[in-house]
Amino acid sequence: MSLYKNLFKQTAIYGIATVLPRIFSFLLVPLYVKLLDKAEYGAVNVIFAYLIFFNVILAYGMETSFFRFYNKEKDKDNVVQTSTISLFWSSIVFLGAALIFREKLAQLIGFDVRFITYVIWIIVLDALAVVPFSKLRANARPIVYAAIKIGNVAINLALNVFFLIYLPKIAKAYPNSFLSSFYYADFRAGYIFVSNIIASLLTFLVLSPHYFKIKWHFDFKLWKQMMRYGVPILIAGIAFAINDQFDKILLEKLLPADIAKSEVGVYAACYKLGLFMVLYRTAYTLGIEPFFFSHASNEKANETYATITKYFVIFGSFILLFVIVFADVFKYLMIPNPQYWEAMKVVPLIILANFFLGIYTNLSVWYKLIDKTYIGAYISVIGAIITLVLNFLLIPFFESQGLDGYMGSAIATIAAYGSMMLISYFWGNHYYPIPYDMKRIGGYLGLSIVLSVVSFYYFRENYFVGTACLLVFLSFIYYNEKAMLLSIIGRKAAPPKVKDIIPNTQNPDEDPDRQ
Repeated sequence: MSLYKNLFKQTAIYGIATVLPRIFSFLLVPLYVKLLDKAEYGAVNVIFAYLIFFNVILAYGMETSFFRFYNKEKDKDNVVQTSTISLFWSSIVFLGAALIFREKLAQLIGFDVRFITYVIWIIVLDALAVVPFSKLRANARPIVYAAIKIGNVAINLALNVFFLIYLPKIAKAYPNSFLSSFYYADFRAGYIFVSNIIASLLTFLVLSPHYFKIKWHFDFKLWKQMMRYGVPILIAGIAFAINDQFDKILLEKLLPADIAKSEVGVYAACYKLGLFMVLYRTAYTLGIEPFFFSHASNEKANETYATITKYFVIFGSFILLFVIVFADVFKYLMIPNPQYWEAMKVVPLIILANFFLGIYTNLSVWYKLIDKTYIGAYISVIGAIITLVLNFLLIPFFESQGLDGYMGSAIATIAAYGSMMLISYFWGNHYYPIPYDMKRIGGYLGLSIVLSVVSFYYFRENYFVGTACLLVFLSFIYYNEKAMLLSIIGRKAAPPKVKDIIPNTQNPDEDPDRQ
């Protein structure tokens, strides 16, 4: 159990580093939906979708490649130096080219060139922080990692509050003051990007000693190996960005111009209620990726992965049900503007889609461990194709039927992530069999989905029924996992048998839970 306790402890620290910044970020959502109209908020989300897409391109899989080779190579400094130099020069080249062609880029996507300039700088500063942050994680320094991440978002939050709330008041009360000279009434969305670029710059300055401590030695042979490993990760990352962000871009392009940005605005606002599942999935991923690589040589690694996946599904299924039951409570906190509530119908689909993505993250460990990352690229590309095809088909279809086009985007998202999850499971069974307890995993996931549908679509805002659904699910967990739960909380109970924790792998035919 010490292995799992250590994993949960590390994941908890990374969870704090993820949860607090995300909470700070989502504190901005109520601010935005109060101060920005739906079209302005939609435009901001479209621009951020492009930003995330180019973040993936400029990192080109080097983060995951760094972890793989940092644990694999004896000369760890060589890995740090080579990856740092690679990202540094690629970022500088991108910066120069993007600034030269920024006006053409602005015309191409139809946004203010000032916003494009800010986004270019944010992308470059974020890329320059990739290796310093990865090194902190690889060296098990989660507290430092957490402090910097939290500081970044805290500064961003404070600057947003200052620019959007206090600066207008200062300009009105003291029109001739120095601070009032920074205020432009028609630049509300612009202040969001200014806040981000200042926060990214300060984060880079904190991490900049990394660049002065390394020896600028570039190992071309190692770099080629890292790129061979990382390029499939890049392709998968681009595909993931398409799955995660392109729905906003396509909504803006495919819907009629007079409603497009407003529709993106309401969809993006209600999409944010997937926060809780995103937090759970992201915190878990940050803690689990280094763990998977460092324990790959353990003789019981497969059994460990199977156990971890089962408990990920248990906790995730509870979060899924809990958030859907109380979604209409959370909307008052996160989306305090009734004009945005029309898109609440997408919330269960988005939360479940993010859960499918989390399960896929668990299942995808096999192709990383056997150095077949190209398989991950294939799976992600399949997901991206599903996303693009369904968005192109469903958005116009729903619109033509007098329905909301963003429902097509929500359906495309859940279809893409669900397909990736299933494909990874079946391919993984062929290349790197892991003894997942599919009977219990399927039971927890299926029951959670059924209870969520009942609560949201048949008894919405009936919290007696919703609470009853939660109690039924908790009882189901306790019934099936009683021995393990008592062991974890330290009760005096008989130690669970190995077969109760990990499916029997010696003779699969004797394991009643194996399918």
